[in-house]
Parts: sequence; structure tokens; C-alpha cells
Amino acid sequence: MLIERTLAPVFGANCYVLAAESGASALVVDPGAGAARGAMALLRSHDLTLGTILLTHGHADHVWDAQRLIDAAVTEGRVASGADGASAGTSVPVYIPRPDLYRLEDPAITTGIAVDGMTFADLAGTPWLRPADVRPFPQNGFGSTVELVPGVALQAVPAPGHSEGSTLFFLNAHLGDNQLLFEAEVLDDPTDIPERDYLLALDGDVIFKGSVGRTDLPGGDQYQMWATLRLLATAVDPATVLLPGHGAVTTMAHEHRANPYLAEAKARGGETGA
Repeated sequence: MLIERTLAPVFGANCYVLAAESGASALVVDPGAGAARGAMALLRSHDLTLGTILLTHGHADHVWDAQRLIDAAVTEGRVASGADGASAGTSVPVYIPRPDLYRLEDPAITTGIAVDGMTFADLAGTPWLRPADVRPFPQNGFGSTVELVPGVALQAVPAPGHSEGSTLFFLNAHLGDNQLLFEAEVLDDPTDIPERDYLLALDGDVIFKGSVGRTDLPGGDQYQMWATLRLLATAVDPATVLLPGHGAVTTMAHEHRANPYLAEAKARGGETGA
């Protein structure tokens, strides 16, 4: 499997490109403001077509370039023909967890981020373009795996707290020499890298290396975040490689050892705020 990452210039959001192999249809995850250029470079370098876009949640810094990426892919003829019901060569479906679907009407407003009086659109330097083909992530994907592009099977777990619709997307990936695994400290010997299966999670802004997503934005909820973190701490295999929405790749085992926010959530038990 191919898994690559590029960074969005605004707030340094991670954008991931996944595909079964070179020349295949790609899944692009969280194309934030300015990420379209880097994502297109990755598509070209692996001779990929854009098959589907997946948004882990609806905040502006993770969704802003979705339509721009589609437009660029259409212009270069890099759209998978008839991908998942899309019009051949002209459209790409954009999936988002249903609770955050409303945010795509105007993510700058629903995210509520401003810096020195500048709106997110000001920071991005571009206006919001709502994707033409927005769909809720399939409900059956929360109980079993679904393939949004061939060969990339995902299973979703709701993880509210940072936003109402924040979700983790788990997948099994057969990988060898992948820089993201070195970054997560799963691999440390570049001279001996056997290919094997890894459990990965695209976790958006839920867990970062040494931190977690903020809960003070509209739709955030600290008590829901604590509950989410307790669930993940209990249920997720420590060997799972976490691909976060910002910062370095990590593992659940590392976060058990070194993440004070995860430790706090575990210590708080079942607090609800009621």
C-alpha cells in the first residue's frame, strides 16, 4: 500500500494520500488550505488518479482545498473514471462524518477561528468552495470495513469532543520502507525493513503526539473528549500507528506513556459534566 503525507501551509494540517499501489485510484484525506499543490505532486509521482476525498471532521483547516484539489485533478485528467458513482472524469465524492456535514456550508464560520482579526478565508488567501459532491460517510462503515477506493478498506469509530463528527478511520496496511513508520519510531533500522501488516488510524484532531484536539471551538465538548479518550485508551491496540491531523506520526503505545491529556482522561473515570 502507498501512504504519503503533505502539509497544508495554513496551520500545518496533515493531508494524506493513500492508494493500493502505484497507478491506482487514490484516497486523499483532509486537504487543508494550500494542500492541493502537494497532494497533486504526490498523485503525479505515483501515477495516481483522484478517486475520493475523506474528511476526518469539518474544521476549515482540514477541508478548505477539497474542491480545489478536485478541480486541479480534473484539469490534469487525474480523476478516476466513474469513481464511486461520480461522473466519469469530472467529479469526485467528498465524504465526511454526518454530524459535521453542516460545517461544509461555511467552515470558516462554523470553525470559529480568527487570528489578529483575520478570518480563516483571510489566512487561506482564497474563498471557500463547497465541493459539488458531498456525502456522509457510509453508516455501514462504522460496523464493518468499506472501500472508498479499491484496495483501501476503512472502518470508522466515532470520536466526538473536538467536533461533533470527529471520527477515527482504521485500516490495515502492508508496508515496508515508509518514512511515516520511522517518524512513529516503529522502524529504527534502515538496513533491515521487512514488509509486514500494520494497523493504522487516521485520527484527525483527536490525539496528537503528546497532546489532543482542543475543545473550545464551536461544537467542541470537553466531557465528550474525555469519554472518547478513555474509550480509545481501552479499546485501541497499543501497536496502532496514529496518523494525526497535525504534527508527527505516533503510536497508541507512545501516547499511553507520554501523553498527559490521555492520562488525565483515564484518571477522570466517567465524569459527564451533568
